[in-house]
Amino acid sequence: MSQPVDAPATVCYRHPDRVSHVRCQRCGRPICGECQTPAAVGVICPECMAQQRATAPRTRSPWVSRLTGPGAPVVTYAIIGVCIVVFILQNLPIIGSQVTNSLLYAGAYSYPSHSLSPLLAFEPWRMLTSVFLHANIIHIALNMYTLWIFGMALEPVLGRARFLTLFLISGFAGSLGVLLLSPANQPVIGASGAIFGMLGAFFIIQRRLGGNATQILVLVALNLAIGFLPGMNIAWQAHVGGLVGGALAGLIYVETRKPSRRRWQTPLIVALCVVLVGASLLHFV
Repeated sequence: MSQPVDAPATVCYRHPDRVSHVRCQRCGRPICGECQTPAAVGVICPECMAQQRATAPRTRSPWVSRLTGPGAPVVTYAIIGVCIVVFILQNLPIIGSQVTNSLLYAGAYSYPSHSLSPLLAFEPWRMLTSVFLHANIIHIALNMYTLWIFGMALEPVLGRARFLTLFLISGFAGSLGVLLLSPANQPVIGASGAIFGMLGAFFIIQRRLGGNATQILVLVALNLAIGFLPGMNIAWQAHVGGLVGGALAGLIYVETRKPSRRRWQTPLIVALCVVLVGASLLHFV
């Protein structure tokens, strides 16, 4: 007469001193309660869990995707990078002052070379190069932070080429404001004019699209007012010029956004550039 016998006890493959009554659903290893990880069906062992995590597709947070994904504000990053490199060059021994002096702008550089001093040449490109210069660490930190904030908002909406065009138009318009409203021998540096242009474009786009533009209007008004305070050493002329130039560019972009009007966008932007360049040659008339 046969008699039942006890089956050999199964122990956890990681803890031989613990009896296991459960096996991993993927590899079949016996596992104790400590080694069990709940899965979609049953439990799995630590090795299978590690393998599953290693092969699982990685997801990125929306914030990281926005910063580094296909729609990342590459032009904004590039402008910030150029400004930082130039600022480092400005602060190098020996050549630092030469870098600043060769890139800064004053109205005199847009005059005929013989009209003020034979030592000054007609160098209109300084109207753009001065945008990438900064006076000190606080100056560049504030400008680059503002550029990053509004670049994150505007570049994905406008596209990289339009955003770069907006920045350059605003920077040039800021220098034009200096040319028309400042003494000819007053040098200026900084990206504030271009940044005010982005503020102006953002305000126009928000208003035309029905968004709330009250906050940006208050921000623009406060920053403009600060530029008029005595002793602040701020080129408010660049702020005004950049604001007007950026607002005009933003108006063109938003009014030609529809497919039926898109063909007018490039000609109008070119016409705006021609008007700005023509105004910069006023002293040659």
